[in-house]
Amino acid sequence: MTYKSLQKKLDQLGNPAEFLRDVPVGAYIYPVQAEFTNWRDEQRSWREDVGLLDQSLHMTDLYVEGPDTIRLLSDVGINSFENYGRDKGKQLVCCTPDGFLIGDMVLFGLEDDKVNIVGRPVVANWVQYQIQRGKYDVQFLRDERAVNNPQPRRTYRFELQGPKAWALLEKLNGGPIEKIGFFRMGVIRIAGRRVRALGHSFAGAPGLEFWGPWAERDEVRNAIIEAGVEFNLRLVGGRAYGTCAAEAGWIPSPLQAIYTGDKLREYREWLPGNSFEAVASIGGSFVSKRIEDYYLTPWDLDYGRLINFNHEFIGRDALSKLKDQPHRRKVTLEWNADDVLAVQASILGRGEPGKFMEMPNAHYAAHPYDMVLSGSRMVGISTYPTYLSVDRQWISLGTIDEADAALDAEVIVIWGEPGGRSRKPGVERHVQKEIRARIRPWPYTSQARGYRPR
Repeated sequence: MTYKSLQKKLDQLGNPAEFLRDVPVGAYIYPVQAEFTNWRDEQRSWREDVGLLDQSLHMTDLYVEGPDTIRLLSDVGINSFENYGRDKGKQLVCCTPDGFLIGDMVLFGLEDDKVNIVGRPVVANWVQYQIQRGKYDVQFLRDERAVNNPQPRRTYRFELQGPKAWALLEKLNGGPIEKIGFFRMGVIRIAGRRVRALGHSFAGAPGLEFWGPWAERDEVRNAIIEAGVEFNLRLVGGRAYGTCAAEAGWIPSPLQAIYTGDKLREYREWLPGNSFEAVASIGGSFVSKRIEDYYLTPWDLDYGRLINFNHEFIGRDALSKLKDQPHRRKVTLEWNADDVLAVQASILGRGEPGKFMEMPNAHYAAHPYDMVLSGSRMVGISTYPTYLSVDRQWISLGTIDEADAALDAEVIVIWGEPGGRSRKPGVERHVQKEIRARIRPWPYTSQARGYRPR
């Protein structure tokens, strides 16, 4: 059945916490070749040599231009946009009027009055909605991610990361490149083409994210591959790419807190019935009939440090009331090897197995929410379980009650769906398993923890 809007779907199906758990849609799609060699060596590339990551297809681009661009960003973003403009990158974090997260995307300052907002489509939808309400003197152009877009993209987007990335970039550039600061932008040359680049090094070694017109994509990519031979360059496929977020300590898709409340009814009526928000599934061992129990605040994802109360923005009053309350803390959860092996061994034994753990990403819903226990108490959630072959370690990202978030403390992750059944296509019959985990810092590796100012 098709629905005109998200609100119409809610009116028809009722409780969003229940129908989103039953949505027959799996994890977020990376429309990139799964492996070019093997995902283990591809993961190793950005730690030991250099990896080429293709970001051209899986993210939405929203271009906004006009005299009110900065005012718009300041109104929707919890962080400050004072002195923001050309050649500056920035994280745009948006909240509802009640102070719960809608999501985050990355901003690229193309000009002082022109930006590109890049990432999963949730924040782009929110910003476009604000524009179309007619309060801002701006124009927008939307370039949808490839899974929803039969047309070629406007731009390619690549990233070179790893200890040999800078040497390769300078070879491609034909000479030294002046250092581009973290989340600052500059210009390099590849295959004789002028390429804009963002300083961004999730792996802890110098690297750049860069982009240009789609028509130049193959020419630029081929030049990188040819020049990269001497640096042991590896192309990174979709399986390895999907592990980057967990390794970098970024929770890519908190459930957007837009399903309830009269203040957001107009927005839900604006969102199509087949929008990301309308079909993005919830999965995991944490189950509640209250969709609000899945909502998160900026502090839960370590975005509290970004809130700047020196300007008016959507959610400011609510966040001001929440700021002195206890919050959850984002951490890495280091999974116990024996418990993981017990889950994996169960698929070979008699009786009901544990939930299958796909390697290297055990993600089977757009929004994974697994319970984390201390003793018998639920103290938080675990999300995006990932295997890091270089470390020979399963990890996940967690958000844990402050009182229980001490480093090295042991907690229990409940792995698998209650009752071992689901309408999601990635869920087979299984039984839940307990997996011990240690609380560790984020990002997981000490090398990656130094990749940006904290």
